[in-house]
Amino acid sequence: MRQIVLDTETTGLEHAAGHRIIEIGCIEIVNRRPSGRRFHKYVNPEREIDAAALAVHGIDSTRLQSAPKFAEIAGELLEFIDGAELVIHNATFDVGFLDAELARLPGESRKVSALCRVLDTLALARSLHPGQRNSLDALCKRYSVDNSKRDLHGALLDAGILVDVYLAMTGGQSALALDVSAARGESVRGNLAAPLRAPGMTLAVPVASDDEVRRHEAMLDLLAKASGGKVLWRDAADENRPVVS
Repeated sequence: MRQIVLDTETTGLEHAAGHRIIEIGCIEIVNRRPSGRRFHKYVNPEREIDAAALAVHGIDSTRLQSAPKFAEIAGELLEFIDGAELVIHNATFDVGFLDAELARLPGESRKVSALCRVLDTLALARSLHPGQRNSLDALCKRYSVDNSKRDLHGALLDAGILVDVYLAMTGGQSALALDVSAARGESVRGNLAAPLRAPGMTLAVPVASDDEVRRHEAMLDLLAKASGGKVLWRDAADENRPVVS
């Protein structure tokens, strides 16, 4: 499964008021592992940046004068995200700005929804943690994700943080551990299999209780509700199970 974790920085809060994208950061995940492919661009917005926005990301107009305009990087961006599932925190904001930028391009109008599926991690977090703070910083604290370098917002920086948060929220800690072993040059297959080769060792296979199965299915129902049914590890045969409301 190919996913693109995406974040943007903008000149202000409302695209309807003419505000524009000034930075786009994307990180590709394939089968729940970062592939190493990234897309990162600063963009000349052709307008001033609001003081409130500048205080958040620290990107001023002078820095963007020589940056390409959105129309100049649009083709490369669309090629990078085409056919993937976008993973975005507060997707309504970023998708709204991307659609507004695409609408300014010559030719037939395009929308992100026609190119990609979208998973909103804010909606997912609210489903998993109702009544709690679910900002990216709050989720970093909840899932022990290091965000110490986030003095100011940045599209690629925040996309990288969201990769860790998303994998942690959806059970990705084991995948991250395997990535660490691989990075150290260790043989993941060998490390996992070696203990099973010990003479006389009996492998215990725990069986979930009926209550654990019910709670597991309830959690899958919550994830399905938050993600629009994109719970890939649930068998098609389970589609008729009652959904927890």
